[in-house]
Amino acid sequence: MSEIHDIKTTQLYSRHLQAGGKMVSFAGYLMPVQYSSGIMQEHLHTREQAGLFDVSHMGQFIVQGVGAALALEGLMPVDLEALAINQQTYATFTDVSGGISDDLIVTRWAEDTFFLIVNAACKAQDFQRLQVHLADSADIRLSELDLHSLVALQGPRAKDIMAELSSDAARLIFMHGCSASINGIDCYITRSGYTGEDGFEISVANHHADRLADILLAYDACQWIGLGARDSLRLEAGLCLYGHDMDLNTTPVEAGLSWSISKSRRNNGAKQGGFLGEDTILAQLSAGVSKKRVGFLVSGKAPVREGSEIIDDQGTVIGIITSGGFGPTLQAPLAMGYVPIEYSKEGTALTALVRNKPRSIIVAKMPLVPQRYYRG
Repeated sequence: MSEIHDIKTTQLYSRHLQAGGKMVSFAGYLMPVQYSSGIMQEHLHTREQAGLFDVSHMGQFIVQGVGAALALEGLMPVDLEALAINQQTYATFTDVSGGISDDLIVTRWAEDTFFLIVNAACKAQDFQRLQVHLADSADIRLSELDLHSLVALQGPRAKDIMAELSSDAARLIFMHGCSASINGIDCYITRSGYTGEDGFEISVANHHADRLADILLAYDACQWIGLGARDSLRLEAGLCLYGHDMDLNTTPVEAGLSWSISKSRRNNGAKQGGFLGEDTILAQLSAGVSKKRVGFLVSGKAPVREGSEIIDDQGTVIGIITSGGFGPTLQAPLAMGYVPIEYSKEGTALTALVRNKPRSIIVAKMPLVPQRYYRG
């Protein structure tokens, strides 16, 4: 928690207050955790209609200049040179031990220009990391879009709303973007999100953010959604939250993110290694890991929260819950956590200790609610 005088607000703060948002401190910002309808209804509304999320606390960076792709590849195990213009990819910043220092989305805006969206709690250290890494590259410039907001329009009706506002954006497929104008407002729009639903993320200058939000909320299908439902949606979709489901003590392989490591950066690939922690990560890709992130279905109705210990049938502590809550779509509690690889098979019965009381949990395949990204 930050001291109150250090807490920031987003450009849309007054809009949240007007909408009855319950504001909480999150990653140094006052953000809406929910509105009057509550987390359950906001979650279901996003699954059925369209939810609007203010994610302006996230960091938005631009890296541009000759050699930008190769320079950035030194910090993440992805092949940025293989991205098409306006294509994006999920990536992790790794450290020398192979741990994850943050996760991010990278979009190729132009041949030598990349747009990075990083986590709010990590953006200062991420910017510094990039500054240091790029310091010897005189032709590469790093800047922060600190006067820009970011909103996410998510849910099955998002495409219908976007079709009326920008035909170019409405034609996008998952993990692609475009520059577009919405009622005269210049935006950069990607077909992406953090809910498991089809939807869009929109970067816009702060002085247009309020008007853009009003345009989107004018649609009956669209309403504000807070951080609470954002968390339950991403949990059902099997998506990691940095600092909880992954951190410096977990590698991308252990976190179940091997799919994010480009084939060309793997063993025997055309661009093998060349990123921080390559020895550990490449060895794990070849030999496997000793622990793994898995999903859990939980018996009963009460959630199993982060920090709960996981025990085997002998009562031995073998792991820990990293995220847990109630899934409104499932109408059941669910969780994620790390267990030794021998306990990671789907259907394995284990026990979580909640205030020293045992709760039955079963390893389940993620995502627990099918993702509905639009891939064309």
